[in-house]
Amino acid sequence: MSQEVIVTCAVTGGHNNFQKHPDYPITPAQIADSCLEARQAGASIAHIHVRDPETGVRSGDLALFREVTQRIRDSGSDVLINLTTSEGARFVPDDEDPKVGGTGTTLKKPLQRLVHIDELRPDICTLDVGTFNFGEQIFVNTPAHLRVMAEHIQNLGVKPEIEVFEPGHIMFARSMIEQGLVDQPPMFQLCLGIPHAAPATPEVLTLMRSLLPANACWGAFGISRWEFPIVAQAVSHGGNVRVGLEDNLYLSQGEFASNAKLVEKAVRIVRELGADIVEPKRAAEILGIRSH
Repeated sequence: MSQEVIVTCAVTGGHNNFQKHPDYPITPAQIADSCLEARQAGASIAHIHVRDPETGVRSGDLALFREVTQRIRDSGSDVLINLTTSEGARFVPDDEDPKVGGTGTTLKKPLQRLVHIDELRPDICTLDVGTFNFGEQIFVNTPAHLRVMAEHIQNLGVKPEIEVFEPGHIMFARSMIEQGLVDQPPMFQLCLGIPHAAPATPEVLTLMRSLLPANACWGAFGISRWEFPIVAQAVSHGGNVRVGLEDNLYLSQGEFASNAKLVEKAVRIVRELGADIVEPKRAAEILGIRSH
């Protein structure tokens, strides 16, 4: 039986490079349409952030998440919905008093970061299991907060996608799994190439893969020019893949991408490597996603 590969499309992120792209999805309608186009291109999972429609800046607004999710569900698409919970985790020390959050700080209590998950009950939501330097900001996810979030996500019956940016993040995730805070099988995403975190190299991917629980369902992505090399490496190591405008703006050098075109290219690579792309129903079976 051929290797089965799940393709995730991260259609819009939380960073500010959207201004570099002439057709970046910003509004709820644009984001939902991108999810549907990615599904048609072969993605089984749509990973979703939302943005202020007026400014394009990332947002945690429940109404925006609600509109995107409802548009996708109203379309009748079978794409699996994966909502981010990363909003509310950034800390920037104040220049005068570094104990206090300065401009750019978004820290929230753990359950406040899950309000949209409570209401919308997506198939999947992210759980970023570590603290690290995220560009010029600190991405803060303390052990105590993560345990609260993991337990609440579990009680909601939503599948957590455990995002790891460093090898140590995997070790903490394993401790939460051992404590029964994450249902089996655990779902991991190896996030590679983010500035000041784990680089997108074959050696690092191999190392992080070796630290995962034996029964983990896992995937990996690389940002920018590492996006498609990591697609090939992840498949070669038995993993799933993620592409999308959140991670990379270009299809090739100087050629702007769309989410659908990025998915189409990833699908070609996966198939050239002899693996099969799975449909959302099969992806849900593999990941152990509960029906709501």
